[in-house]
Amino acid sequence: MTFEAIDTWWWPLVFILIAGWIATDMWRWLGVLMGNRIDDSSEILVYIRSVATALVAAVIAQLIVFPSGALAETPVLLRIAAALSGFAAYIFIGRHVGLGVLAALVVLSAGMALGI
Repeated sequence: MTFEAIDTWWWPLVFILIAGWIATDMWRWLGVLMGNRIDDSSEILVYIRSVATALVAAVIAQLIVFPSGALAETPVLLRIAAALSGFAAYIFIGRHVGLGVLAALVVLSAGMALGI
């Protein structure tokens, strides 16, 4: 069955819901069911957590170094400075993610407004 199989207004919504569920939630539930049997300090879970953290770091690095849209027009040093200031705010203000994001946004916005 394809996306164009049924020609009604509601089919794209149903298709997205079904495809989205199969692609994500089914595997999440399977992971929850299997993960209940794994010890939190086991080597396999430490490895999985390390790989997940590395993937998130790689995505963040890609967004900083090779951004798209309006962010692509800003200098790379401004983007790096904003990321570092956000991380510093996160560490020194008490590990609040929202405040770290806000600090990075302020630095990035100020740099863009000043034309840096």
